[in-house]
Amino acid sequence: MALQTAVHPALSRVLIDEATLSARIKELGAQITRDYSGKRLMVVGVLKGSVIFLADLLRALGPEVDVETDFVAVSSYAGKASTGAIRTLLDLRHSPEGKDLLLVEDIVDTGLTLTALTETLRAHRPNSLEVCTLLDKPECRKTPFQPKYVGFKIPNEFVVGFGLDYDERYRQLPCVGVLKI
Repeated sequence: MALQTAVHPALSRVLIDEATLSARIKELGAQITRDYSGKRLMVVGVLKGSVIFLADLLRALGPEVDVETDFVAVSSYAGKASTGAIRTLLDLRHSPEGKDLLLVEDIVDTGLTLTALTETLRAHRPNSLEVCTLLDKPECRKTPFQPKYVGFKIPNEFVVGFGLDYDERYRQLPCVGVLKI
């Protein structure tokens, strides 16, 4: 993880630069391609934070994986803090029953949202269910949730960019940076 001078005035520093993000996403794509080669994979992006990561990850998957995509939207944050309450804003349009399902998320911190979301998705009886996250903050965990595919483990700092936001701002930044407090 490269430390650089902030590229945006709202950042105190860049935690992960664009080149490092790109290289790691290609590695994740290769790993997922190996794991799901010859299979039909339903990739489900968790809106809105996963969109930029998901787009790059999908392009990093090899042609030996038959991929379909869908989206869910859940909310558990107000500003910089988790409310602890998970609301489903958008559900799947296609049934995951009997399919290999890969849930793609921008960040795992408390694990509460993904624990609830994976329990809900398991009720639809997918063949398998795994989680891929760009960022993981294991020291924030309130549940023993562990994603199978992790881009980067990061410290307990509030980050934005590359799809992550603060009140819907800063998603467009090409890096992951620590928000000034």
